[in-house]
Amino acid sequence: MVRMIRKILVANRGEIAVRVFKTARSMGIGTVAVFSEADKDAVHTRYADEAVLIGAAEPSSSYLDSDAILKAAREAGADALHPGYGFLSERSSFVRQCNDAGVTFIGPSAEAMDRLGAKIDAKKLAVENGVPVTPGYFEPGATVAQLKEAADTIGYPVMLKASAGGGGRGMRIVREAAEFVSAAELASEESLKAFGDGAMMVEKLVDRPRHIEVQVLADSHGQVACLFERECSLQRRHQKVVEEAPSPVMTEELWHRMQEAARSLVLAAGYQNAGTVEFMFDEASGEFYFLEVNARLQVEHPVTEAITGLDLVEWQIRIAQGEKLDLPAKLMAGDRGAIRGHAIEARLIAEDPARGFLPSIGPILGWAEPDGLGVRFDTGFGRGLSVTQYYDSLLAKLIVHSSDRARAVTALKAALADTHILGVKTNIEYLLAVTAHPDFQSGRFDTGFLGREFPDWKPERSVPPGLAEMMGQATASGAQRSNGAEKPQGAWGLADSFRIAKS
Repeated sequence: MVRMIRKILVANRGEIAVRVFKTARSMGIGTVAVFSEADKDAVHTRYADEAVLIGAAEPSSSYLDSDAILKAAREAGADALHPGYGFLSERSSFVRQCNDAGVTFIGPSAEAMDRLGAKIDAKKLAVENGVPVTPGYFEPGATVAQLKEAADTIGYPVMLKASAGGGGRGMRIVREAAEFVSAAELASEESLKAFGDGAMMVEKLVDRPRHIEVQVLADSHGQVACLFERECSLQRRHQKVVEEAPSPVMTEELWHRMQEAARSLVLAAGYQNAGTVEFMFDEASGEFYFLEVNARLQVEHPVTEAITGLDLVEWQIRIAQGEKLDLPAKLMAGDRGAIRGHAIEARLIAEDPARGFLPSIGPILGWAEPDGLGVRFDTGFGRGLSVTQYYDSLLAKLIVHSSDRARAVTALKAALADTHILGVKTNIEYLLAVTAHPDFQSGRFDTGFLGREFPDWKPERSVPPGLAEMMGQATASGAQRSNGAEKPQGAWGLADSFRIAKS
């Protein structure tokens, strides 16, 4: 039965909230933004039909306050909620709260989240359904002594992982038995602080693996579409930096096996809506191993949209309404002949490479976005806004799409060079250095590549004298540019500011 959604509240902020609002608007669906006291002037509040203050700047008092969010939904008359990513997006208890409040949660069911949310439970489900996993110990409630006994049996080196959460927190590589106990205790403590759960698991370390994930869409009618893979091996401290689709190393035979593994796991979990099944790929042996399922829309979803021509947010909404997947036959079948060129995404982050990539906060004085054919720029920031200490430091996602990987790499380098952000430190120059590396350009890299090749990277240049001051003096008048579309107030481009400051 199809239940048409009338109004969506997005329980998030920044670029992902803007992203969802754009699709909802194109579908004729009403939109509600929520914001904290720190975000009263944020871009995402201007993209929605209405915006509701939900609390103080601290996430625990706003974007993590499920009661405040559902109160806002009730008062605004929203009949559906999109969680975005992060915050409450993968909390099954929040899904149940939405259900109890009569609000459609645009995402998987609470039961599917429970089956896949904890890595230990997900690994056991994978084993039960013939999905390959690395040798390891995945028992709930395992003690440090049990984990060490398993590690001694498996053989070192091993990887300790938190059962909950992700993003590299609660992870430790242990190369010798003597290091294990202290590493396990530290990892468990870190996981407990980050996720409220100190449960750990241990598995054999695969040397120099690639991180490859499969985008899935699953409806309530038993259909699952595997929309090809994303290569996510370029990571710094276990955090993704650059993602692309398709993977440079994917073959027809490997895709057939990986697609079937992803599909069987999703069906076994009773999963519905958009999700990502992540694998570790050992290029030397040609084998892959299940890592985890992200039960939400991923940060890097735009590269999949580029190579498939689909709007994943639209399909999230349509599936939540009870619609059947109605995709072209080749996409439903995972036929690689349906892939449209190559796409790469770079994450632009407010961080200071000269200080060990510490987060950089403060006002944005200058802002110029790249444009051109095949260039997409997803952001929730702009000139005149500020990066605060309260939230993730992701400024924007730069996505390029071209006919093949070589052209996409060239387009990415050009777009990065045409991106200018002043007032806060960013990783743009770091990304330029990475994209210039011959191994990146040839697709020869793994999850340890950035750590090996750029261990102590520092920027070689600084902002030209007087440029920041000139940007700060620019007034908010004159033409705005962003592919011909009007930008939210305050999101002025660098070239515009030059012209204004000189006039």
